[in-house]
Amino acid sequence: MAEPFPLEPSLWAATAAPAPETPPLDRSGQADVVIVGAGYCGLSTALHLAERGIRPVVLEAREVGFGGSGRNGGQVIPGLKFDPDDLVAKFGQERGARLARFAGSTADTVFGLIETHNLDVPHRRNGWIQGAHTPAGLDEVGRRAEQWARLGAPARALDKGETDRLLGTERYLGGWLDGRGGAVQPLSYARGLARAAQAAGATIHGNSPVTGLRRARDGWHVTTARGASLRAERVILCTNGYTGPLWPDLAESIIAANSFQVATAPLSDNLRRSILPEGHVSSDTRKLLLYFRLDHTGRLLLGGRGPFREPRGPADWAHLERIVGKLFPQLGAVTFDYRWCGRVAITRDFLPHLHEPEPGLFIDIGCQGRGVGLQSAMGRAIAEYVATGNAEALPVAPTPVARLPLHALHRVYVSAVIAWYRLNDGGMR
Repeated sequence: MAEPFPLEPSLWAATAAPAPETPPLDRSGQADVVIVGAGYCGLSTALHLAERGIRPVVLEAREVGFGGSGRNGGQVIPGLKFDPDDLVAKFGQERGARLARFAGSTADTVFGLIETHNLDVPHRRNGWIQGAHTPAGLDEVGRRAEQWARLGAPARALDKGETDRLLGTERYLGGWLDGRGGAVQPLSYARGLARAAQAAGATIHGNSPVTGLRRARDGWHVTTARGASLRAERVILCTNGYTGPLWPDLAESIIAANSFQVATAPLSDNLRRSILPEGHVSSDTRKLLLYFRLDHTGRLLLGGRGPFREPRGPADWAHLERIVGKLFPQLGAVTFDYRWCGRVAITRDFLPHLHEPEPGLFIDIGCQGRGVGLQSAMGRAIAEYVATGNAEALPVAPTPVARLPLHALHRVYVSAVIAWYRLNDGGMR
């Protein structure tokens, strides 16, 4: 696959804590479990397995957090696309309520890991605001706030006046506030998880792309591009939006869309006080949602969809820079210091997918744009399942890998849908 442009530096690469030492795998050996992918799910799984006395080895094609885990907006948002009542209607009372509880706890997992392991991660937990840009969106967020509040979450609806004040823009009709949400420096968080996993006994090898996966009588054989291989009883694939051809049909079971982001120069104190003055993070109800926050250096970050293809130059971020000016006219002629993007793994039903296509092989895929919390919590659940065999630990039941019909046409289809939404999504494009 083509590399994102420019590869470095993103805002996060420029401000992250130092990377841990993760030398390439240079000799063959054995492991209790081999984990492919050093993003949030792979690292969380490794950490929680190591804490149970299981010896995992993580193989990463590039470096810790290279993919979406180091290229996202750093918003820690609990929940899924579906609200609690939707999940109960879809899966039944017991399974639906269990999935809702899991989804509602994902932000707790992130901030709990940061505190427990004293991770060197700039973070803030003042809540997430979802702004509604249409009357239909306003009804939607009202229902969402009511459902989560009914389950005990610190959630409430916001009228237009309070939404305007807390966001620093008059572009929304209202919204809701979920006090469980927050923000992290996402690459620092990935690197912190890696250090914690190493301290617990996990081994991580960077620059060790996996090229072969074969099941034999003595277990799974995992081969890397350098020629070194590992044998293990179990293999866990955690590659999400950067999934390749390692397992049949897996890459074709998702749409790996790019999420584009821009970050301004550090804002003056006056401007900081006029935008997200209480430190919330925000995304909205648009089909092509916008998300924005201030980082720990006082820069305004805004993200959204861009071209489906890999970017070719700064012009591919120009629409986001225009949106910043429309949302926050008080910024004037602001300077943009950083532009970057990362892939999001989207499944057909907008739910995380787990697969166990053969004994000893487990697959997690489908971060759905909420990967910071979702994949951190998923790693813990996978580790419990691997360690105990308790299927109740998994938030969703494993299903067969299912290739999207006419997958090659989905890129064309999604590109057309993106263009349509831009024309009909509230006049911000």
